[in-house]
Amino acid sequence: MKNKICVLPGDGIGPEIITEAVKCLKAVEKAFNREFEYFCGKIGGSAIDECGDPFPIETETMCKEADAILFGAIGDPKYDNNPKAKTRPEQGLLKMRKVLGLYANVRPVKIYESLIDRSPIKADRIKGCDFVIYRELIGGIYFGEPRGRSENGETAFDACVYSKNEIERVTRLAFEAAKIRKGKLTLVDKANVLATSRLWREIVSQIHQNEFPEITLDYLFVDNAAMKIITSPADFDVILTENMFGDILSDEASVITGSIGLMPSASIGAKVSLFEPIHGSYPQMAGKNRANPIAAILSAAMMLELSFGYRKESDAILNAVKSIVDDGYLTEELVENGKSVSTSQIGDRISSLILKNPYLY
Repeated sequence: MKNKICVLPGDGIGPEIITEAVKCLKAVEKAFNREFEYFCGKIGGSAIDECGDPFPIETETMCKEADAILFGAIGDPKYDNNPKAKTRPEQGLLKMRKVLGLYANVRPVKIYESLIDRSPIKADRIKGCDFVIYRELIGGIYFGEPRGRSENGETAFDACVYSKNEIERVTRLAFEAAKIRKGKLTLVDKANVLATSRLWREIVSQIHQNEFPEITLDYLFVDNAAMKIITSPADFDVILTENMFGDILSDEASVITGSIGLMPSASIGAKVSLFEPIHGSYPQMAGKNRANPIAAILSAAMMLELSFGYRKESDAILNAVKSIVDDGYLTEELVENGKSVSTSQIGDRISSLILKNPYLY
């Protein structure tokens, strides 16, 4: 059976890193006798340039017919630097999340021991760091109504709204993850101030008591959590939080690894899920074959496991990535006293390791 993958390269370095991720998926096809069917669509600034829509109906249809989506990045300076632009690349991403019901973002944060000195955080703080953030993705202040400006333009307002169903579905995913990890879940909120956070606490505690009593549940206010992610990240296992808090905390956590180019993510939907590196389009680096594709490649590994149930195939990518990282075969932002390699060289090396001995690497 063919697994249908909708490939959305996007803007900036997106096409380059996605090329390497697909290269590694094709190595998996050969090594494990799998068959993937790839469909390529437009999104973001490149889609605006071509048809005036950052998430065209053709791309939407492609996504809905796929078994999984592999996504690069969106963003372009010509829109970022124009405050009057009515259509922006980021609108395509928000629309895609909403239309496809991508309700939970999953971001693993794991340190490579061989790169521990590349982190700006002291080694004794981050040793053993291995946690995952579950962020609700299509509710909260980013999507709440009403929003807007007053008639005189001197006041702006955004509403933060959450429903019971929105909280329940991401909460159950997070508890299920804790069951197969270290058995600990931390809810991050601002329940001392926000009504929505108090609803989160109420629902999460009920689900804990009724469905997952074996999991250790604790609570942190978001400001305290922001400090502890830096001072003692190894204390966390699964972090569960709402949309805006998760957006901020997951980017904060990305500095722990030493490079945002190492961090993959998944956006889980009821029918189809999307997999992407957490970094942006980095337009200054576009077309130079210097961007780090590892996050995109690891996102493909997450796709193999979470969408297709291919654990061995996913492990083959994960282990090949660890092998090149341990060997110091890295792009320039991770190299201190040595020779860096290119975007395409990273993809070539990982692919060759998968093909050489898939069950070892």
